[in-house]
Amino acid sequence: MPEPLASLDELIVNLRWSWHPETLDLFAAIDGELWAACGQDPVRLLWDVPPGRLDRLAGDRRFLRRLSGAAGDLHEYLTCPRWYQALSERVEGAPAAIAYFSPEFGITAALAQYSGGLGILAGDHLKAASDLGVPIIGVGLLYRHGYFTQSLSPEAGQLEHYPNNDPEGFPLTPLRNGDGTPVQVAVAIPGSCALVARVWLAQVGRVPLLLLDSCVEQNEPALREVTDRLYGGGGEHRLRQELLLGIGGVRAVRAYCDLTGHPAPEVFHTNEGHAGFLGVERIREYAVGGLSFDEALEICRGGTVFTIHTPVPAGIDRFPTELVERYLSGDCDQGLPVGRVAGLGAETYPGGDPEVFNMAVMGTRLAQRVNGVSALHGKVSREMFDGLWPGFDAAEVPIGSVTNGVHGATWVAREVSALADRGMGTDVGEHGPAWDRFELIADKEIWAVRRLLRERLVTTARSRLRASWRQRGASDAELGWISDVLDPDVLTIGFARRVPAYKRLTLMLRDPARLTGLLLDADRPLQIVIAGKAHPADEDGKRLIRQMVQFADEPRVRHRIVFLPDYDMALARAMVQGCDVWLNNPMRPLEACGTSGMKAALNGGLNVSIRDGWWDEWLDGSNGWEIGTADGAGDQGRRDDLEASALYDVLGQHVAPLFYDRDGDGLPGRWIKMVKHTLSSLGPKVLASRMVQEYVTKLYVPANRTSRALAAAGADGTRYQAARELADWKRRISRAWPGVRVEHVEASGGKLKLGEEITVRATVALAGLSPAEVTVELVYGRVGEHDEIIQPAYASLAKEGSGSSPDEAVFCYSGTVGLDRPGPFGYTVRVLPCHPLLASRAESGLITVPPSRPA
Repeated sequence: MPEPLASLDELIVNLRWSWHPETLDLFAAIDGELWAACGQDPVRLLWDVPPGRLDRLAGDRRFLRRLSGAAGDLHEYLTCPRWYQALSERVEGAPAAIAYFSPEFGITAALAQYSGGLGILAGDHLKAASDLGVPIIGVGLLYRHGYFTQSLSPEAGQLEHYPNNDPEGFPLTPLRNGDGTPVQVAVAIPGSCALVARVWLAQVGRVPLLLLDSCVEQNEPALREVTDRLYGGGGEHRLRQELLLGIGGVRAVRAYCDLTGHPAPEVFHTNEGHAGFLGVERIREYAVGGLSFDEALEICRGGTVFTIHTPVPAGIDRFPTELVERYLSGDCDQGLPVGRVAGLGAETYPGGDPEVFNMAVMGTRLAQRVNGVSALHGKVSREMFDGLWPGFDAAEVPIGSVTNGVHGATWVAREVSALADRGMGTDVGEHGPAWDRFELIADKEIWAVRRLLRERLVTTARSRLRASWRQRGASDAELGWISDVLDPDVLTIGFARRVPAYKRLTLMLRDPARLTGLLLDADRPLQIVIAGKAHPADEDGKRLIRQMVQFADEPRVRHRIVFLPDYDMALARAMVQGCDVWLNNPMRPLEACGTSGMKAALNGGLNVSIRDGWWDEWLDGSNGWEIGTADGAGDQGRRDDLEASALYDVLGQHVAPLFYDRDGDGLPGRWIKMVKHTLSSLGPKVLASRMVQEYVTKLYVPANRTSRALAAAGADGTRYQAARELADWKRRISRAWPGVRVEHVEASGGKLKLGEEITVRATVALAGLSPAEVTVELVYGRVGEHDEIIQPAYASLAKEGSGSSPDEAVFCYSGTVGLDRPGPFGYTVRVLPCHPLLASRAESGLITVPPSRPA
């Protein structure tokens, strides 16, 4: 490259260009046609641009000024203090660094290392962390074939293709040692010397993303294929991927920090169970340093956050326990007791399989802080995993939630950002504007932008549809009808996501005649743009795609409904920006979050959705519509029929009339009012910046405080003294707990009235434990028809005195609560372990209650 253009290299290898409009415009100025033809991939652009063009640009003073400005802007972005730096000055315990592990990352289509929502969420997490200055290190795998690209057969079936990705063609740099040799990490594998992986660096703004690549010469052929495909293979192949991601990933982080001087992570974030073996490697590190397994486990747990992303048990990786044991013993020995490691993933609860190693179960046991990705998903997760905390109500299971968010600068159309800038003058990408100011923007301006985005989607859909039909074998002479597909003035509905059965791609087809009537309505027609991929092994998902494509192929409706294959980030961006309505109709409560609807909302799209995921908590009646659910409707077919009918009703009786109700200026005033309200009410909530800030304040900072406390030296200077004491305390509590008993409970007598108080006394045998090591609680509330306490409240009882038994102390506890509700009232008493380094009352999994039912 000519010397005056050297700054282009710096701009290309930092993926901030993927969400920075000025840098994207700079790349387009190199060669606009070529930029579009290469899919906005700057590496391919510079490979293909004629050398003469670069020579001319090297002498173009206007272009060089733009290049200098973009490079300077990037330097300022990378070096200036941001939100996290200000937080660190006023909040004790802000981590020096956080390691964020995920099996996939969706940063840009030019780095195709994602399959769907999990990867896009991980990419948005890194981008928002960069914007906020949060010191995250991302860790993943580099897949040589990535996820599959999708096309359709002439018979409407899904076809999969696996492109061969050359890392040299990605905006990556190899991580190198001081002597220039590539950095490699190794993980022991049965029957082999080791599984070796090279480390590549993707710079995501301020955030380094380390990607491990097993396609190296040292590996035997089978091991070179470990990172061949995202979610490829099964069984042993998948286990190898997850061992490399977890164990190898921690080793890659250590190597990166040693080479660059980057602060070592104090908190580790496991994004879904696939990366769970990172905890095993961290335990090994502490064990090498002299800690026992239990002591190492405590300090590992204290500094680990685990995020669950699926409410579907089938979405969790499970391996035969004997396979996991084989990979962690013998010549693969990590220096840890194999039985203890295998026990981390054991399904030791009613209904669990004792022969199975469950990655999500391991994730919950290796992290002191666990969360779902929406409020409803947190509740579902507590119910899924309540068997790990026997004796506790599901509501007390220590799994919280941080509702997902999306990266505004990646997903918000420039035209919407321009409206925001004109109305607020702030940066949509970092913190989000003062969204309520959208109310001040003229209706005609908002409507003009919405029509422009809809028209752009129509153009994109026609182009992709034409390409798809050509792949299916059609000639240009047969495709003249595509020029009339979709209409930029017709109400446009989007539906795009992965295609497992529970997301119900074909719910809209339950009554084809009724759907056809909505599509072809003479006065208020609908048009629907659909995209999605089924996993290559999911034959049911492929069948659903075939059904949808066959319906969309029918000449009578094909101008009003299209299925666009090969759903990727570029198509997703066009759809969430251009659709008036985003449709989501999963089986409640099986949608963990559903972030695509958030992206549509940030562009002024309205949601029509089953009340699931994020929509369950943020629907307010004026930012979209709820599809009624039929949870109690017998068989699945009956449920689908009822919910499809509710969908048709919402679209035909509420959505379409509002869209086509125009005033004297031809504007749908009530519709635009909902658009403004959506931007105002959801804009501040659905941004990934809000999500990352919550992770920092609710999870990362508390985890780091715990981790530091556990690592602190004792009075004699011994490191990890608190971790040693906590592990010893848990062992002692576990041994003594079978002897802990609630011997007697009584309450102040008489018939109680509303507004009065009840005093409860309990006698508790502590089996040699001290009162400081337990909490005795009164559990009380309304009583249901089966004598259960409904929505119980809790109150700590105070110790009154102690006994003098030679074998066990017996203590009396008492407390008073008010009766603030009429109706049946019940109470009981329970005993829990208590320690200042426990993050929740249920963490230990130990509880003692009276043998009888509540009084």
